[in-house]
Amino acid sequence: MSCFQGLFFCPDAASLLLHNFCIYHIDAPGHELGANVISSDVPLLSVDDLADQVAEVLDFFGLKRVLCLGVTAGAYILTLFAMKYKERVLGLILVSPVCKAPTWSEWLYNKVLMNLLYFYGMCGLLKECLLQRYFSKELRYGVHGAESEIIRACLKLLDERQSPNVIRFLQAIDKRHDLTDDLKKLQCKTLIFVGESSPFHAESVHMSAKIGTKNCTLVEVKACGSLVTEEHPLAMLVPIEFFLMEFGFHRQPHFATSSSNGSNPSSPSSHSCIAPELLSPEGLGIKLKPIKTRADIEI
Repeated sequence: MSCFQGLFFCPDAASLLLHNFCIYHIDAPGHELGANVISSDVPLLSVDDLADQVAEVLDFFGLKRVLCLGVTAGAYILTLFAMKYKERVLGLILVSPVCKAPTWSEWLYNKVLMNLLYFYGMCGLLKECLLQRYFSKELRYGVHGAESEIIRACLKLLDERQSPNVIRFLQAIDKRHDLTDDLKKLQCKTLIFVGESSPFHAESVHMSAKIGTKNCTLVEVKACGSLVTEEHPLAMLVPIEFFLMEFGFHRQPHFATSSSNGSNPSSPSSHSCIAPELLSPEGLGIKLKPIKTRADIEI
């Protein structure tokens, strides 16, 4: 849950999201906690393969229709999934999404990242490059009080990633195709959040315009990078609440909110009021085990 802890651990989110939904978190292959290095003999997956694996996960758990929440590259995969499996998606909540093929500058940037990963692993320079993608300058350089907590948590999660697996994922994302022409065909309601300082800001605005105001709402968050879910999770709650009301979901009224208990609703540090271990699978009484999706890919 590396991209979503700030949002789901926020007390206000408990009455809105955890009360209404059973949440299934899907990692890219090899990015789950405790993952081993994927063998070089295993074929590389394309973005279409990754979207198809979302459908396989839903089949495994017997889920017919879902609301999808994705961040950056994950948002692209879920958008592609919604295009391929229209009948299975009620709505999309996308955070700093991309929808175009990589520009030359992004392609070159990703090549640099992959070379750093290959030769040096998750080194300090690579982490700094990723932090620039994830967070605003204000957060990285300590303007917000909770900066150190969020950055430390992110760095810890980066250290736990297997470099070869990250390279495989970057290779798949680097070969993504342009979804622009098909965005108007999306049949589900879409809510897009994007940070003002995100390198994907322009693309998220472009995506919102192509979907159209009838089916898409755009929320731009000031002084925020790509990971709005971590940097300003409270800024997401009201738009998400109105979005979910269209599907008949409502906040559980007796939950205490940050505004009623005196905390600052604009502070990203207020999401730490719920201990993370309480929302772990074990804390919720859930037993999870890895599931095996398609092993062989027809070429």
